[in-house]
Amino acid sequence: MNDETDPRQADLADSLVQLAARHDLALQPDSLRVNEAGLDYQVALAQDAAGDGWVLRVPRRDDVSAKIHDERRILEFLAPRLSVEIPDWRVAAADLVAYPLLPGEPGLTIDDDGSPVMHFDPGAPEYLRSFGRLLAELHAVDADEARIAGLVIETPDDVRTAWRARLDAAVAEFDVPAPAREQWSRWIGDDSMWADAMRFCHGELYPAHLLLADDGRVLSVLDWTTAKVTDPIADFALQQAMSPPEDFEIVLDAYRGAGGVVPDRLAERGAALIGASALGYAEFALLTGEDEHRAATQALLDAAAGG
Repeated sequence: MNDETDPRQADLADSLVQLAARHDLALQPDSLRVNEAGLDYQVALAQDAAGDGWVLRVPRRDDVSAKIHDERRILEFLAPRLSVEIPDWRVAAADLVAYPLLPGEPGLTIDDDGSPVMHFDPGAPEYLRSFGRLLAELHAVDADEARIAGLVIETPDDVRTAWRARLDAAVAEFDVPAPAREQWSRWIGDDSMWADAMRFCHGELYPAHLLLADDGRVLSVLDWTTAKVTDPIADFALQQAMSPPEDFEIVLDAYRGAGGVVPDRLAERGAALIGASALGYAEFALLTGEDEHRAATQALLDAAAGG
């Protein structure tokens, strides 16, 4: 535990150790390190009695608990189909998820002030090539097999309808500046900005969800809550946003080399998706009903109008 002199931290550690024990997982209290940054889960790292590392995820809300069964099904489906490591949930209950620590170190974490901290060189060629190969492998997962396994399968119309619903909900609940509203309406209405071919996607692939080797290779991938068959642009967009064009081209070359087919109008579609992130956050704020998230949403909406 990071700060044994803080009684709140001691109480938190004790409560997590007791929670794990109720699920037959014996942890060393002094080994516990808590990360409060996650929006959906409180996350902790700890060691068991044998010294083996574990990850604990404690749902923050009932709607998060309700998705645990679905994410476990995703993980069980993907585990034999990917070359990277993914979580092996040994505990998957409404109040706790726990799995053995995975290989690699986080690419990005959040510090105590809420600022992102990068722990690797995002321009390292080995990382960029590894990321491109990961995308190609993931996008090659058979959609029919995913359907049979009961995973979510979206059509192009499903994706557009969902974004239209997010825009409508934001307009109903927030002050959406007219320039942003008009821009998003044009985007949703433009047929050329939407995929014909759906692919199996993670949905939130960026360094905070990647565990890396020293040379930048992706070893493990976390947080598969949003994984489904959908528009593959979602898996490119965050990497595109954080990379200069020459680095992103290394990703695409590796993707093509591993058998991937780059979507049409990738740059424009990725930029549009990132530009609509305020609508995704608005959906989250309405789901939680929490004032701090509503305030953050309004700030994002105002900033989007300026962009």
